[in-house]
Amino acid sequence: MAEVFQGISEILTSAYSALISAVPATAQSFIKFFVISLLIVLYCLFIWKFYKTIAKKNLIELNLSKYNKSKHPVTNQLIAGGLFLLEYLLIVPFAVFLWFSVLTIFLILLSESASLNMILILSATTIAAIRMISYHNEELSAEVAKLIPLTLLATSLFEPNFFSVERILGHIQAIPGVFGNVLIYLMFIVILELILRLLDFLLTIFGFENEMPKSKKDED
Repeated sequence: MAEVFQGISEILTSAYSALISAVPATAQSFIKFFVISLLIVLYCLFIWKFYKTIAKKNLIELNLSKYNKSKHPVTNQLIAGGLFLLEYLLIVPFAVFLWFSVLTIFLILLSESASLNMILILSATTIAAIRMISYHNEELSAEVAKLIPLTLLATSLFEPNFFSVERILGHIQAIPGVFGNVLIYLMFIVILELILRLLDFLLTIFGFENEMPKSKKDED
């Protein structure tokens, strides 16, 4: 996979260099700033479209329990447990990991000096914080899911070589590193989501269920 991304990076870099060399100097700056602006727009659109989703306590409203039609007590419990594992240990962690992967890829492209390991840790801890806060307050979690990525973007804008398209294209080669560590971070997300769900279940049993604050729209 690394060879594939390296080839893509080389092709894009060669194509960009050929395009730049074929246009006047005044147009070169326009193309460079357009490419950077497009990347920033895509990053902001990604954050804006999905930050509320990742901030939800119940990430996806599948409600697989409705498919449990068994009347036998033992069978009912076995099916309920299987559906729980399917929803909260497979589907939900996969959705969280997808968000984590896309965020990491954008940070790889946008960051100038941060190492891949640092970016992975930063993305993982950001996702972990968002998911933990979501079990307490979804509105606060949504603000964190929006604020931290945008703050990281603002920080990157002040890096000396941020506006180098060649640097961005070169960083495409580092993307396979995200998938090379997939098992570690996927296990982390699965374990974290399981612990959060278990704690939430225990708090509900003992009458400490967290009541989400209503928004102004809901109160109206």
